[in-house]
Amino acid sequence: MFRFENLEYLYLFIAMPFLVALHIWLNVRKRNDVKKLGTLSTLKQMMPELSLKRSYLKFWLIFAAFCLGILMIARPQFGTKVETVEKQGIELVIAMDVSNSMLARDVKPYRLTRAKQILSRIIDVRKEDKVALIVFAGEAYVQMPLTSDTQSAKLFLNTLDPSLVPVQGTAIGDAINLGLSCFSSDKNVDKAMIIITDGEDHEGNAMQAAQKAAESGGVMINVLGIGSTEGSPVPESEYSERFRSDNEGKVVVSHLNETMCKEIAQAGKGLYVQADNSNTAVRALESTLDGLQKTKETSLSYSEYDEKFPIFATILLALLLIEVLIYDKKNRLFKNIHLFK
Repeated sequence: MFRFENLEYLYLFIAMPFLVALHIWLNVRKRNDVKKLGTLSTLKQMMPELSLKRSYLKFWLIFAAFCLGILMIARPQFGTKVETVEKQGIELVIAMDVSNSMLARDVKPYRLTRAKQILSRIIDVRKEDKVALIVFAGEAYVQMPLTSDTQSAKLFLNTLDPSLVPVQGTAIGDAINLGLSCFSSDKNVDKAMIIITDGEDHEGNAMQAAQKAAESGGVMINVLGIGSTEGSPVPESEYSERFRSDNEGKVVVSHLNETMCKEIAQAGKGLYVQADNSNTAVRALESTLDGLQKTKETSLSYSEYDEKFPIFATILLALLLIEVLIYDKKNRLFKNIHLFK
């Protein structure tokens, strides 16, 4: 299967006919100027070293180089690329809160967007780990099973929103229990979970689940708190300016339950970080996770398309080199060789 990754650059081919037209016009104009001095046959006898055919060839070499350059920057890709990759890391399950309260805007632009940004950074720095992704609100679901292809997790980031979980709420305990089922049975590698949430647990079993995970499953539970303790109204939707209200007509205000987040992390023998600064949060987590036991694993990494632009770059370079080596005038050393006759 063949494709161009940057298809928009192919529109540059529209300019190619105008380039040819400009070359033809300049040559016609040059011939007319030369005819003012005399006939072409007479001028050729006066300037035997001049070769018009060489100038034509140089133009078409440059033209071909332009065409190849356009194809090259459009990034042609073909087939499937398979690589054997050796990684040394831990098993990491990331549980993302997608409840309606994550739309609160006390963290700019709003909590869920900040959580996605932090999740993207975590994936970047934990590229040696096996990663699984869980989303939860009133219920928990596996969005991506445990895999060593960490970049696949980024594909799911744009799809994370409250509509993924029809039952609203914040069942952190269910997310922890589901996360335990995502880990492998390998006892030679340490395991950890990162829960990204505002901490408004509506089920009340999160601390028990975290304690069970740490003591029975050997899983470290880390918590990233999103939001502010002062709280913020919860919008009806991502871009809505209207806010949700309860049965009594009061505007629903969501607060970061920092106390509960700390208690969950403590019960899970992990770290709590408030994600007011994504760099600080990621660095703190990185330091904690780096202390866990890692295992070395060899796996196959697949990419659907293999880059082919080096082929076009090599041909382009060869054409430019040939063009430079061809002189407009005949070389006296090779005057008896008539390649362009």
